[in-house]
Amino acid sequence: MNGWVRIGTVDDVPLLEGRSVAVGDRRIAVFKLHDGTFSAIDAVCPHAGGPLADGIVADSCVTCPLHNRRFDLATGESDGIERVDVHDVDVRGGELWVRLAVAVPIAA
Repeated sequence: MNGWVRIGTVDDVPLLEGRSVAVGDRRIAVFKLHDGTFSAIDAVCPHAGGPLADGIVADSCVTCPLHNRRFDLATGESDGIERVDVHDVDVRGGELWVRLAVAVPIAA
């Protein structure tokens, strides 16, 4: 899946919260940041499988609700060795659209 996919509306995601959506065979977590912009990352924490959409958003990061691992919403980097993919988000007339990143393997 290489193109843009509609995933909902801007009203579906409350400020400083996330929502999990299915895009193809992947789960994506979409967040509304403090400035009203949106960010999207893979929805599953690679550390322990936690639901990142349920995490706390602060300082442009989300904290996994299972083990407090923080992921930067702009880069996907964590405060551990794991990372998640970051996906493009576009707002078109109040609708949210996402374009999936190509999955990047973690170096061993």
